[in-house]
Amino acid sequence: MCETAAPAILSVIAMRFLHTADWHLGRVYHGVSLLEDQAHVLREFVRIAAELRPDAILIAGDIYDRSVPPADAVRLLDEVLTELVSGLGIAVVVIAGNHDGPDRLAFGSSLLTRAGLTVCGPVSAQVQPLMLRDADGEVAVYPLPYAEPALVRTALGDDTIHDHHAALAAQLGAIRASHPEGVRAVVVAHAFVLGGSESESERPLTVGGTGAVDASVFDGFDYVALGHLHRPQRAGSDLVQYSGSLLKYSFAEAGHLKSVNLVELDGAGQCRVEQIALKPRRDLRIVEGTLEDIVAAAADDPGRADYVLARLSDSGALLDAMGKLRSAYPNALAIERPALHGEGEGRAAEDHRRVRIDTLFAGFYTEMTGQTLDEAGSAVLARIVDELEHEGRHA
Repeated sequence: MCETAAPAILSVIAMRFLHTADWHLGRVYHGVSLLEDQAHVLREFVRIAAELRPDAILIAGDIYDRSVPPADAVRLLDEVLTELVSGLGIAVVVIAGNHDGPDRLAFGSSLLTRAGLTVCGPVSAQVQPLMLRDADGEVAVYPLPYAEPALVRTALGDDTIHDHHAALAAQLGAIRASHPEGVRAVVVAHAFVLGGSESESERPLTVGGTGAVDASVFDGFDYVALGHLHRPQRAGSDLVQYSGSLLKYSFAEAGHLKSVNLVELDGAGQCRVEQIALKPRRDLRIVEGTLEDIVAAAADDPGRADYVLARLSDSGALLDAMGKLRSAYPNALAIERPALHGEGEGRAAEDHRRVRIDTLFAGFYTEMTGQTLDEAGSAVLARIVDELEHEGRHA
């Protein structure tokens, strides 16, 4: 639950936020637990918070990597939040993302709110803001946890809600209707905003694009702290921002720079956003060349402990390629050999792990029948896959 009977008004001199999201605590990648890497970068995050002393920290969903997180991930979150809230005295707002189990995440939230930790898991008809104050007046921070359209439709009693855009528009409309005039407004949400740049490590909200929302739904708010997309980026406006994920969670993100947003909000509601880089314990990157050249060059590579994907140009047979690679890069995770796919000029075939289930099935249907799946069949397929993914998220 997100409601509080009487939200506290915290008096501060200047209004600054740290915006972060997509921690995915408990993530396992290529069979390797990233929990120690997450603990390392979160210690860096706590250090940044201690140095900057923001008035609030906004964590925009996907705190855990799955709805039933491992015990070590729960302990890590407890340690970090205790240090931020009790140790540093910083107000923290946490919302559930599509990877989180909202009820589990929100356990004890009524008690935690009194300590300065606002945790919003399940969707609620009434969104109670955290009220902050600076020399220019009040700022209302509205936490909007991720919720599927059916849950929002039930919570608001609005039968016209059938997709994520309509669900978020209805929630924000209700906030606008009750928001006091002259008070600055910040929203924390977890959504896929149209035009955003996706990564393969993000779980689709729904099949077929119905999970997308238009950036215009956020019109009128002074800052929107978003989670879901793992690349730091603006979403249609400088006031609508993704902070990006805590770490690189796939090799598709090897070229990303991970960061948190420092947001400064003035009395007129104008925002200045600065990205503060996060330094990981180990980088996640791609090395390319022949196996022999990669192994030879590793001796002079200061990042030998990094998580590595080796993209090999060798075309002949290789004996124990991974063993040889790990003799040079002990944390190597994977090997690709694009030249063996034979797709013209050495291009690799499309990785089936990056293709949506509905696209794979449509291709299979065409191969088996010689016909293209029609609109009605596509709609049925999308509904079935959506139901399967919904069950998977709550398994």
